[in-house]
Amino acid sequence: MSLRTSLLTGGGLAALLASVAVAVTFGPADISTGDVWASVAAHLGLGESTLAPLRDGIVWNLRMPRTLLAAVCGSGLAVCGAVMQSLLRNPLADPFVLGVSSGASTGAVAVVVLGVGGGAVSLSAGAFLGALLSFALVLLLSHTLGGSTDRVVLSGVAAMQLFSALTSFIVLTSADAETTRGVLFWLLGSLTGADWGQVLLCAVVLAVVLIVCLGYARTLDAFAFGDEAAAGLGVRVARTRLVLLCATALLTAVLVSCAGAIGFVGLVLPHATRALTGAGHARLLPVTALTGAVFLVWADTLARTVLDPQEVPVGVVTSLIGVPAFVAVLYRRRRRA
Repeated sequence: MSLRTSLLTGGGLAALLASVAVAVTFGPADISTGDVWASVAAHLGLGESTLAPLRDGIVWNLRMPRTLLAAVCGSGLAVCGAVMQSLLRNPLADPFVLGVSSGASTGAVAVVVLGVGGGAVSLSAGAFLGALLSFALVLLLSHTLGGSTDRVVLSGVAAMQLFSALTSFIVLTSADAETTRGVLFWLLGSLTGADWGQVLLCAVVLAVVLIVCLGYARTLDAFAFGDEAAAGLGVRVARTRLVLLCATALLTAVLVSCAGAIGFVGLVLPHATRALTGAGHARLLPVTALTGAVFLVWADTLARTVLDPQEVPVGVVTSLIGVPAFVAVLYRRRRRA
């Protein structure tokens, strides 16, 4: 690991720890960073908490799981975006280009509005199953059309439109006003109700997928030169693309099932990080993961405090920030060209 990469990674870790500690202090209850560290240390067995039970519960059971889930989701979406942009050789690729988000939305709506599963299937489980169904459809379509990168993207667009239409149809024909509002809030991205189980699930899947992607770092570098060049370097193009697409789709499905559709993180953050690290994926992926985590921690903090006591869906905040940021990236690329 080069000195520059070590500095960026170390700085990213420090920024993430500081961001989590400070973000947890925002809210109606007056919590200091000292309270946060005291609560965390007590629950990790490093001492006894000096906080009152109510304040300790606010830190440990309410704000900390939500903040950590934001960090994990931001990290995962950013990594998926970086991998997919290289794998598909498309700077506009993001975790939702395979229709995973739309499929998850349909699955969630089917459970909440139609009662699919008879109460035995939760919203998160329905979203996850819908995401997998959508991804399976994309794989089937792209395979029958030839399996090239443009066919994968086009199949993803088709699946996205299909499942978006199904979601809208179900909501408009079957949901009452209150249910529609709740579903819409989830569809726009929400970390409300985050718990430690969701944090653990998303963190484990993120760790596994990140390790897999780092193992393919040199292979992803080869994809930058095109499929034929990668094959000439000994890369099994079809097999590698399938493995990495399945890995990123699985991670996206898990994240969306827990947090809803949070846009622009996987689209913008990889481009911003490449300006710091260069295109090498051994450097790009870990720094992108940290950048995405810090970004979504603060986006979610803004979402829950800017209109307090009303909460804004975090997907709205990321889009409002992401659109001008992406336009800036486009202008920067144009000047370089």
